[in-house]
Amino acid sequence: MEYDVVVVGSGFGSLTAAALLVSKGLRVCVLEQAKYPGGCSSSFKRKGYFFETGATTLVGLDEHMPLRYLLNKTGIELQVRKLEPSMQVHLPNGDAVVRYSDLEKWISEAERAFGAQGQRAFWEHCYKISKSVWHTSLQQLNFPFSDTKDFLSAVFHARPSQVKLLPAAFRTMEDVLRKYDLLDNRLFVDFVNEQLLITAQNYLHEVNELFGATAICYTLFGNYYIDGGLINLVNPVVEYIQRNGSTIKYGQQVKNISPRTNGYSILTKKDTFESKFVISGIPLNNTLEIFEDNVLQHKLQKYVMPSEKLNGAFTMGLVLDGKQLPAILHHQVHVPEGLPVIGSKSIFISFSHPQDSLRAPAGEVVASISTHVPHPEGNYIAEKQIIEDAILLALEKNGLLKPEQIRYKQSSTPGAWIFWTKRAFGAVGGYPQYKQVKPWQMKDARLDHKGAYVCGDTVYPGQGIPGVCLSGIIAANKLLQDHSY
Repeated sequence: MEYDVVVVGSGFGSLTAAALLVSKGLRVCVLEQAKYPGGCSSSFKRKGYFFETGATTLVGLDEHMPLRYLLNKTGIELQVRKLEPSMQVHLPNGDAVVRYSDLEKWISEAERAFGAQGQRAFWEHCYKISKSVWHTSLQQLNFPFSDTKDFLSAVFHARPSQVKLLPAAFRTMEDVLRKYDLLDNRLFVDFVNEQLLITAQNYLHEVNELFGATAICYTLFGNYYIDGGLINLVNPVVEYIQRNGSTIKYGQQVKNISPRTNGYSILTKKDTFESKFVISGIPLNNTLEIFEDNVLQHKLQKYVMPSEKLNGAFTMGLVLDGKQLPAILHHQVHVPEGLPVIGSKSIFISFSHPQDSLRAPAGEVVASISTHVPHPEGNYIAEKQIIEDAILLALEKNGLLKPEQIRYKQSSTPGAWIFWTKRAFGAVGGYPQYKQVKPWQMKDARLDHKGAYVCGDTVYPGQGIPGVCLSGIIAANKLLQDHSY
């Protein structure tokens, strides 16, 4: 079976790249090892209810943001509900702050919860940085640079506002809090740390200002909900790919990719595929295992992170009686004493929209819960019940649910993620930000500078649906540029 491009995996970065290449007339085949598309940005059905696979929040549809770019280029339409406010954070002191999308309302709320000192200047600064980062990201689609064409293109598209961002790559979020005299505000430091963990996968002393300011300001942009779950973000992209003469094949776990004359041979458990080009949309750890190219494997080694630097997730899915549930759908709950076994200090819970009859019948809602598991390979979870009980107790204490509302419950460990997704170590959320890794040192979209590329949550920019969407945009852009399409 011969194609122009074979894409490995159907995560949202892969689907973005595939859709953009299809829009240029290339014949694409997406190979997915599971039975349904979307990877960590999808939904699955169990007991008649739809649960989110991983991600639960949808950002990136505003102008100058990646999802909007994808929709504009393809004409794909989404049916969404805008959320306002987007989320609520339950703090260790028993207070709860509402993350309004309006900057002024949020600053007033932050000053109420954390004190007036430094809040306005800090948030105005971070919001300015975040807007500039998103705007720049779609102007500089050749970043990170890996050949002369990339550099020349960057120079051509350079603007003074972009140059002003450069120093922020050398500062951490800890430096930013210090600048605004906020490091001694323990409550605020805890808040920022846990917010960064769900967006940048690390804490303020490691996350650089570029990624950090953008990460903690995601609630200041449009946050949306899709009825039926994120599978209905994925399905329109899949349908676009199929409608335009390309295909997605399920149950096709890729075992080996080897170079051949004028292209690649892709071996799965079932079939062999031939293509001119290939894009790996799976994590770098997994990509390293499937390429039969010693030079490429050697080059990838310097980018691949071990389990000790990564995060897995403990997840729960609940079906609840829909009475007396919070009006806000997304919540982060601080657990200052740490959860048993895994030590995580916050829980994220998302409720389905009460008017979403696709995920649950009238009168019921589905709740998706997740919390971090550091070093997933080294933190084998043998007893789930202890963690489940602690999570439910924390949610009950914060008024988010009552035990008698629970009609169905399930939970999963990083081991389940390995089984479902085949991701190395069961790691999720992308590669965490580390201060020694500058943006230009993250993995470029080119794998071998011949016809192999990479996208997804372990390469630049790498986190959340907007980040993986942008990685797919960059991979498609570089492939088209390199081969004059």
